[in-house]
This record gives sequence, C-alpha cells and structure tokens, in this order.
Amino acid sequence: MLRGFKNFLMRGDIVVVAVGLIVALAFSTLIKAFTDDVINPLIARAQGGRAFGLGWQLGRPGNKATFLDVGSFISALIYFILFMAVVYFLIVVPYKSIQARRGMTAFEEQGAVKTCPACLSEDIPAAAGKCRYCGTEQPPTRAAQHL
Repeated sequence: MLRGFKNFLMRGDIVVVAVGLIVALAFSTLIKAFTDDVINPLIARAQGGRAFGLGWQLGRPGNKATFLDVGSFISALIYFILFMAVVYFLIVVPYKSIQARRGMTAFEEQGAVKTCPACLSEDIPAAAGKCRYCGTEQPPTRAAQHL
C-alpha cells in the first residue's frame, strides 16, 4: 500500500504539475504586486492624497492611491526569484537525481531542433532524417553530421 502511494507521488506528471502550481502561485504574487503597486496608482492618478516609500508621487504628496510604489514591486520580484530558486534547488534537483537513479528522466532539456524547409515546422529534432509532419527528407545538420 505504501509502495503504491510512493510510486504515485514519484510519477513525473505529478511532480511537474506540483511545480507548475508553485510557479503559478509565485507568479500570481508578482502580478498582484505589479498591479497593486504600479498599475493601480496610474489609474488612481486623478484622486489625489498622500503616501511615502520608494517610488514617485503622481498626484498630491502623501496620497497612497497615486503613489507609484516601485519598492514594493522590486520586493515582490526579489521574492519571486528567491522562491523559484528554493523550488528548483529543494524540489526539482533532488527529484531529478531520484528519477535518474530509477532510470527515468525528469525535466529533460530539449535537444537541438531544426526547421523543415518544406512545411516550416520548427520542432524537428536536429538528427531527424525525415520531417515528422510532412515526411520530407531532411538535410543533415552540422550537429547531426558529428554524431
């Protein structure tokens, strides 16, 4: 029973979805900060008031509604970068090594690709002899010639 649960958790698609959700949550924080601290003051420019912080006052001094708060946005950007670094080094890297020990690849990097001259598909592997979409013979690329 526990082995089945472990296998379920270690499936590649579960971890990919989890990492995607974490990235989406962190990115939503960044977007919220951008809208709250940069876009909203531009829209509220006509209202006036007072506010302080790192940024520019667009209306009357001290109006928080018209204060372009760049400091809060920079803080959210730093938070996003640090959060993504933690996710990468504490979740993705260990997961890749565990999957490698199991003989599986996770988060594999895409190899070199080329464009088919006949149908203009841009995702043909560089070593491919034929296009997967139109079946046209592909000229060898320099990378494929060295293999």
